[in-house]
Amino acid sequence: MVPLLLVLLLALILFGAGFALKALWWIAVIVLVVWLLGFVLRSADTGGRKGRWYRW
Repeated sequence: MVPLLLVLLLALILFGAGFALKALWWIAVIVLVVWLLGFVLRSADTGGRKGRWYRW
């Protein structure tokens, strides 16, 4: 009975980790797209230069 529970626990942990990693990949892709859009669509400041669109 204990080996069966260990196998089920391992499968649950691996499934959870796989789901979390896939979700993190999607979040990383979304952040990359937003960053690229901000880089391309940034507005020009008064001097005619392109300004930074972030406040870091």
